[in-house]
Amino acid sequence: MSRIKDTDYLSISTRVRVLENRLLTREKLERMIDARDQAEAAKVLSECGYGELSEFSPAALEGLLAAEQRRVFQDVGGAVPNPGLLDVFRIKYDYQNAKALVKAQAADVPAERLLVAGGRYEPAALAEDYRREDLSACTPAFAQSVQQARETLAATGDAQLSDFVLDRSCFAELVQAGKDSRSSFVQGYVALLVDAANLRSAVRALRLDRGADFLRQVLLPGGNVPEDKLLAIRGEELERLYRSTPLEGAAALGAALTRRGSGPLTQFEKACDDAVTAYVSTARRIPFGEQPVMGYLYARESELTAIRIVMSGRMAGLDGDTIRARLRRCYC
Repeated sequence: MSRIKDTDYLSISTRVRVLENRLLTREKLERMIDARDQAEAAKVLSECGYGELSEFSPAALEGLLAAEQRRVFQDVGGAVPNPGLLDVFRIKYDYQNAKALVKAQAADVPAERLLVAGGRYEPAALAEDYRREDLSACTPAFAQSVQQARETLAATGDAQLSDFVLDRSCFAELVQAGKDSRSSFVQGYVALLVDAANLRSAVRALRLDRGADFLRQVLLPGGNVPEDKLLAIRGEELERLYRSTPLEGAAALGAALTRRGSGPLTQFEKACDDAVTAYVSTARRIPFGEQPVMGYLYARESELTAIRIVMSGRMAGLDGDTIRARLRRCYC
């Protein structure tokens, strides 16, 4: 197969630039937060091309967001020169569903209501294949890790250990998808995701006074910061290790949290996510290629997360300031 060139993305790049004009801006999110009632907040979604919210419930909200996500992937996937580019966004949903299936089986409860759309494999079909113990329709890496996670949970009863198995495989597939893309931008995005995951693990391990043996189980290869440098890290060294990287600010917050040994991780988690958004937002300066497509897909995914935070917060009766504190940086 011939190498895909950035000019092959001319048409889809132009199209996503138009679609970006319909993205949910911070101003529109503020309108949703300050709306008099749920119906007025949902009206903002209609203005941005979303369907009608059938009822103001978490289930109805998730149904609306799942339908929109599926539509975005179908729309872009049918026009992008390299459909495998979408896997960088879809892989994590497959592994999220795998975790739900493994834990539900162990607890002998139905898993269907826990499954999410957006992955490479339709949730209902994946659940049926899992029940039949036949995941041959999935990638070998996915099938093998699901089997290993199931055996780990059965043998140890420790759901966290089975999650570690699936997380490692998930990021391994992400790293491979980045390599397959032959795009330095995509590979940089994946490496940043790995770095953010490892930084989160290091901060949590330091707060819990967990040692190198624990970190060896959770640290992931494929990032810009080598795992071996994190194994013996102390809290005050985190900022130095991530200096001059997109996660420098997040590492400073994480280091402060380890020194205090207490306090919420909310702002630290937000800083990690915002660092990824800042990286992907550079795609807006590139006229055509895989970067604008990646940027748009990331923007839509972030938009769904923001909607979930705002609408779920309103349904739970949270005040506006609390909801705002949970929102991440907007792509636009």
